[in-house]
Amino acid sequence: METETEKEIGEIQESTRDPTDGSVDDPTPIQTATAATVKVPEVEIHLYRCGKGPIAVFKSNLGGWEQDQLEVRDILEKYGFKSIYAFNPGSGRGVPIRFHPRNGRSMLEYKDGAVVYIDGEPTDSLIKPVTRILIGVAVITVFITLVLRDTPEWLKKLNIFGGDFPPWVLACMVIVFTRMRKRTKDFLNKLGW
Repeated sequence: METETEKEIGEIQESTRDPTDGSVDDPTPIQTATAATVKVPEVEIHLYRCGKGPIAVFKSNLGGWEQDQLEVRDILEKYGFKSIYAFNPGSGRGVPIRFHPRNGRSMLEYKDGAVVYIDGEPTDSLIKPVTRILIGVAVITVFITLVLRDTPEWLKKLNIFGGDFPPWVLACMVIVFTRMRKRTKDFLNKLGW
């Protein structure tokens, strides 16, 4: 004869239940559909670019464990901003909205249904650094031609390039070398070198 403890320790047996009996343990498709209609907290965002706009008005879901954090990284990527700030249309830009680097959610908490005004700082375009490099090449070339009216004798004796060495090539080499050194330094640090 088996005792009650032996029955509890024994094998797990599958029980078959009739799905039409309406038991509480076995949820029907109607019960699971109603459980999935939970309202997700969201805020209304009025988005400005450099104080002008609003360029967009949209609703954003709040995330995080307690569903009270703004998804900042998604806004930065979608609208091409490098940073966003709290904004008041009457007085202007406020403090930056900080976010966690791992999950991209705001450090501050927001309430469901709140209206948030945000001002974004757009990312820098590639035109600005390219023009700086070209202006730098031109300035260095002018300095080299003013200082060295004639090619130095030691450079003529080396004759590395098989002829005259134009100063603008030297200027380009100096700028490219310094730019690449800065870029590769960061790159090598990422690799652990």
